[in-house]
Amino acid sequence: MEKPDDPLTAIPPDARALGLAGLLPQFASLLATLSGHPEWSFAAHALGFAYAALILSFLGGLWWGLAAAAGGRAPGWLYVAAVVPSLLALAACVPWALGENWPGPSLIALGAALIATLLVDRRLVADALAPHWWMALRTPLSIGLGATTIVIGLYA
Repeated sequence: MEKPDDPLTAIPPDARALGLAGLLPQFASLLATLSGHPEWSFAAHALGFAYAALILSFLGGLWWGLAAAAGGRAPGWLYVAAVVPSLLALAACVPWALGENWPGPSLIALGAALIATLLVDRRLVADALAPHWWMALRTPLSIGLGATTIVIGLYA
């Protein structure tokens, strides 16, 4: 299969549109956080946390699916990497469950983890386990969601 010169133009339109739309819930949480309405604060932080944790877990599931689709070509590290996001999301819930300082530090940790997923994504492309346009899609999504989550955490 021939690669187009520009990975940006190779992103399937539905993947681009739905991926970008996936940033909207976190942007809404950020706007609610920055609005200054105290009655919106807890919901904005809790929903921002939940969405970040869900997407982080989703990415792990996506990596598992790519590993499974690759069959014997999938490196063992990929299955391990695929489980880590869900464990990190769960660990970020522990302070809340124990009544400790939450959600600020947990949101910041989730945001950093979302940005760090780009390391796995880059390796997937390098190992030809993800399409050549993958990073053109994943980079703005991971940085956008990760940075927004961190900002929500800083205001929590």
